[in-house]
Amino acid sequence: MPKPGPVSAKLAIVMVGLPARGKTFVARKIARYLSWLGYRTRVFNVGEYRRARVGANQPAEFFDPDNAASRDARRECAMDALDDMLAFLMEGGDVGIYDAANTERSRRELVHERCRRAGFQVVFIESICEDESVVEANVRETKLRSPDYIGADPEEAVRDFRRRIAYYESTYEPISDDNRSYVKLIDVGRQVVVNRVEGYLCSRLVYFLMNLHPSQRRIWLTRHGESQFNVEGRIGGDAVLTERGVAYARALAEFVRGRSKREQDVVVWTSTLRRTVATAEMMGLEHVAWRALDELDAGICDGLTYFEIAARMNDEYQARARDKFRYRYPRGESYADVILRLEPLIVELERQRAPLLVIAHQAVIRVLYGYLMGRPQEECPHIPVPLHTMIELKPTAYGYVEQRSELEPEGFDGPASS
Repeated sequence: MPKPGPVSAKLAIVMVGLPARGKTFVARKIARYLSWLGYRTRVFNVGEYRRARVGANQPAEFFDPDNAASRDARRECAMDALDDMLAFLMEGGDVGIYDAANTERSRRELVHERCRRAGFQVVFIESICEDESVVEANVRETKLRSPDYIGADPEEAVRDFRRRIAYYESTYEPISDDNRSYVKLIDVGRQVVVNRVEGYLCSRLVYFLMNLHPSQRRIWLTRHGESQFNVEGRIGGDAVLTERGVAYARALAEFVRGRSKREQDVVVWTSTLRRTVATAEMMGLEHVAWRALDELDAGICDGLTYFEIAARMNDEYQARARDKFRYRYPRGESYADVILRLEPLIVELERQRAPLLVIAHQAVIRVLYGYLMGRPQEECPHIPVPLHTMIELKPTAYGYVEQRSELEPEGFDGPASS
């Protein structure tokens, strides 16, 4: 897939900040977003290199800057990760994310110089958190689940990690060089400071970061209830719900009521097509209709069955079978096109803090699911998304875990038509 915009140079994103400030959360969000857009992106987490080289469960004193032996070992891990990131970019990668504390100016200058010599653009992203309640929550919710503290007593682990933070604080030098390209994220997006960030890709990245925040809200993805076109095996169109589809909408309402503390707090998004709007209306909830959530445009094949397409336009049928992700219907869209039109909605999705229910269509749900779960682009057209199935995504430290529930309404035999 051609990149969705011009790239002036390979990009090295260098994370900066004390432990428990959300650096890895931000790094992984960026990687998921850019990979979904078609940029070959990879995170190089120095902590993972450290655990592989010297093992996990290192005490806080391992991070003491005056501990010469451990300081050398940590530097070697950091340089190994940097070497691998540079090799990745040289060998065809588009964006490398160097996920480490990088709290000392000398370390940042070393990283910047090596990237610059290789011809790569560098942007520092510094995560600053002055809200101690957020730091405390991050320590308990994410760090205590890391490999460094498996099997440890929770309270002792918190004390140990606090000592680790103190060692980093003793040498921390916040970014202050206005000649460098950087973004400062303060208190999880409360304030964003941007300095000398230029270029198409970096500008998109800043916009994404401005809307990013850690949230424990759940996301539910589902297709509309069964429509008349589903029964007939036709693609596209703007068909109405069947009786079974109406019954699914009622079952969906019961499901949401059982999962949310206050039903009114759930944000509901639909496409502009009748079958999704009717599904939401049957639930009795306010909803917002987005044209970006409309089904993949089948062009001149809209309203046909796949059998009819094979009989009338076999070349098109075969082309789609060979490359379902890149295939574009005549006068219509491809999955790659759907990703591009959904990008602004992804930013809006990240901005949301309330539980979110998206009622849309098979191709669109596949693409949204691919973004949220970090699936490669080419896999999106093959992700199973049957009718009358709720995909519930529960947030974890750095992503989501899914649970699927079949909500086939009572009184109907067999599954709904696909």
